[in-house]
Amino acid sequence: MKFGIFYELQLPKPWAADDERQLVQDALAQVELADRIGIDYAWAVEHHFLEEYSHCSASEVFLAAAAARTKRIRLGHGIRQVIANYNHPARTAEAIAMLDLVSNGRAELGIGEGATRLELGGFNIPAKEKRAMSLEAAEQIANMMVMTPYPGFEGRSFKMPCRNVLPKPTQKPHPPMWMACTNRDTIAVAASNGLGALAFSFVDEAEARTWSRVYYDIIKSDRCVPLGHSVNANLAMVSAFSLHADAGEAERRGQEGFEFFRYAISALVSSDTVPGRSRLYEAFTRERHSGQLAATVAGAESLASAFQRSRGIGTPAEFRDHVRSFEAAGVDQIILLQQAGRNRHADICDSLELLGREVLGEFKSTGAERERRKAADLAPFMAAALARKQRMPPLADADIPVVRASVAKPEVNRSR
Repeated sequence: MKFGIFYELQLPKPWAADDERQLVQDALAQVELADRIGIDYAWAVEHHFLEEYSHCSASEVFLAAAAARTKRIRLGHGIRQVIANYNHPARTAEAIAMLDLVSNGRAELGIGEGATRLELGGFNIPAKEKRAMSLEAAEQIANMMVMTPYPGFEGRSFKMPCRNVLPKPTQKPHPPMWMACTNRDTIAVAASNGLGALAFSFVDEAEARTWSRVYYDIIKSDRCVPLGHSVNANLAMVSAFSLHADAGEAERRGQEGFEFFRYAISALVSSDTVPGRSRLYEAFTRERHSGQLAATVAGAESLASAFQRSRGIGTPAEFRDHVRSFEAAGVDQIILLQQAGRNRHADICDSLELLGREVLGEFKSTGAERERRKAADLAPFMAAALARKQRMPPLADADIPVVRASVAKPEVNRSR
């Protein structure tokens, strides 16, 4: 089992003048601590315009700063908005490769598309086309990181001429690629494209087992045709996280932040928003105190039952049981949601320190053998999947167009 930490960079109102700077500096300190205690991954989102819920709009900058302060932890975009309206695919390929160079080969690329009208409307992205736009862009990002030169592309969502996209990443053929997933359907899409699944939903052991079966059944089938130039067969799931020797204190420190996270995800999709005038935390607090919170959150289950089910908040012994259940269900990585709502930096660090002292050792001792067995089991299926991939043909030297120095002269093919 691998362990990750996860950053939306949440900042509920009211805000003080220095709050955003302190939020970022605290998060970087937490990543540094996570690296020191042996956590495997740090994930940072990319969201835009989502006041209070996520102030992490430039995750490439955050991850580069984390790279400079760490030695071993892998640094993941969880996720990068890859649709061209957000980030031109060439810019994403350049940014991921540079992060890989800066971090000495520790970059991971999770792809995403956005879900809220604030983001999609802000960048003029048709909601019904976002999945296709995302996958089209992601495939070309992988090609850009691999091909010299990149032959160029004319697709539905973007086009660009032949160019050599630089730099190239340290990891070959490119950093591992993942996809944000919220249900069984998107788990299947990730597996069909040979992508790791970043399951940003809170599910119980039984549902985790189902998602794992769906995912790995497709990875091992002829339905898996890699979008990139490698297969990243991994399933990661997010979990609430707050540890203390006293379970009641762990709940006091972590439950409200977890509930705000759940509430905000739903509210941003289902409720109207006035830009610059959000009252997300105010509404959350009012509904929490009035007992109306469950009615706001999508789905029939109450937040209380979802919290109880997650078992990510409690004592180290309870958390070990929680991790074992996910490991038995076939989950490869548990991603800890520790920075949520108004969770305090000092409490987050205490939880991480306790995790390092009393939890990680058990899973590190068996991790290498588990990884070896998994790699051996999947090797023939991954080779077969890569053999099915339809690759973009490289250009012969004579077919690489000349980029004329004068703007009056068009680019020409030298073979003509």
